Amino acid sequence: MRFIIIFILFYLALPASLVFSRDIHVDPETGDDSSSTGPVKTITRAIRIAMPGDTIHLKPIVYRDYAGFYGVKGEPGNPITLDGHGATLEGSEPLDPAQWQEVQPGLFRSSNLRSHMDLAILGRWFFLWNGKMNHMGRTSKGPSAPLKKPEDLLPNEWTFVEDVKRKEPDTQKIYGDFYLKLSPGQKLSEANIFVPTRSAGVQFSSTKDNHNAHLVIRNLTATHPYNDGFNIHGHCEDVLFENIRAIECGDDGISAHETAQYRVDGFVSIGNSTGICDTGASITSYNRVFIRDCLGFDLYFLDTGRYTVTNAVVLSSAARTLYLTGRKKFDRPCSLTLDNVYIRRVTNENEVRVSKYSELDARRVTLLGLKFQATGGKVNLHNSTIAGVPANAKIPTLYDYHAPSTKPRGPLVPEILIWRDVHWFADDNIYNVSSLRFDKTFYTAKNFAEYQKQTGQDIHSHFVKTISNNDKSGADLKTLIKSAVPESEHHLIKSP
Repeated sequence: MRFIIIFILFYLALPASLVFSRDIHVDPETGDDSSSTGPVKTITRAIRIAMPGDTIHLKPIVYRDYAGFYGVKGEPGNPITLDGHGATLEGSEPLDPAQWQEVQPGLFRSSNLRSHMDLAILGRWFFLWNGKMNHMGRTSKGPSAPLKKPEDLLPNEWTFVEDVKRKEPDTQKIYGDFYLKLSPGQKLSEANIFVPTRSAGVQFSSTKDNHNAHLVIRNLTATHPYNDGFNIHGHCEDVLFENIRAIECGDDGISAHETAQYRVDGFVSIGNSTGICDTGASITSYNRVFIRDCLGFDLYFLDTGRYTVTNAVVLSSAARTLYLTGRKKFDRPCSLTLDNVYIRRVTNENEVRVSKYSELDARRVTLLGLKFQATGGKVNLHNSTIAGVPANAKIPTLYDYHAPSTKPRGPLVPEILIWRDVHWFADDNIYNVSSLRFDKTFYTAKNFAEYQKQTGQDIHSHFVKTISNNDKSGADLKTLIKSAVPESEHHLIKSP
């Protein structure tokens, strides 16, 4: 009896959220959104009724739905959890032939595909044609080909023609018609075309007085939204993303804005415009990251945020590899910490760039086939390797900017460019580069000792003719393959 009384008193003393924590299941076929216990039909309903301590469970299926968090709060140590269990949030829907009119043989027009567009959405736009994204050589943060005229379209191509007569003053809205070109004799209903209809897979937004907090989102894939896979706006805190994937999204795989604060442990980004793009005064950290086949940027960090990437592999084929860019009129620099990060360029020449009002702290980093350029700011580079990639050592990519290519190319021989105003602190590094330029002076293997003496930097660093797997500097690729690279991607990772 005494034991029962103690148990009851202990039970009553627990926070209500711990006592009544629930498992909420989302089933788009059998669920009922009028239910307060579940299963519910939509993710939106599940998030709306979730309380601190609750776990929302998805089935390991494709949901034509998104997860929107608008002022959702768990409690410290007692979060609201969304567990995808391997689910995919699909951002597209099958094309509706009823929305299209055949204006010429094989040429179809739609004036009602969207209520309106803007240049930002149009810059990210694509159609899925037989399961493959067609950007028409356009991407929001990289080079973009001009839109074609409808009469110039080839089969399996699209374009957009703005109707300037419908332009609304003082707005970003644009109106117009989409055009699709099919192969001769092909029916639109049989063309297997999908249209991106959702802006994100997971969306955070908040007001000044009602932000997101104490949340866990795990085991989830976002694919084919016209914007970001994981789009995090407003303020959030104590948020963990765990084992998430962003595949073929119109813009960023994941992107933090404003004052977002979150951690990511386990992130795969494939075929997006940008792998990671964080802005504002956000504070983010990424651990166990794999990125490949980006179009605009692989990694892009801006403004006054504080960012950390650890235990990451990037196979770089984007228009720009890694840019760190601060802002002039703010006291706090843009700060990026890299630790145990392996970045290998797999297509044409490119660079890692650190700009003014920025700080980079890089340790155990390997940069292969990439120029390193610091035009301002502060750089700490220790225990790292910057080296070239031999000719024809091309890793196949699935989503190259223009088209997949296996054409041989020459070697990627990097250089290091340190501008005069850079605060440069470096040591214990290995350089296999054509030269290291410090301000206006060029140093090579022959006069590297002179550079060390004049600058007082890189005292224990070395110029080498070739790099070896036995070198102690740089990322630990063997460990990274086990911890950060999905097993299905292991064949893409090759030793230098």
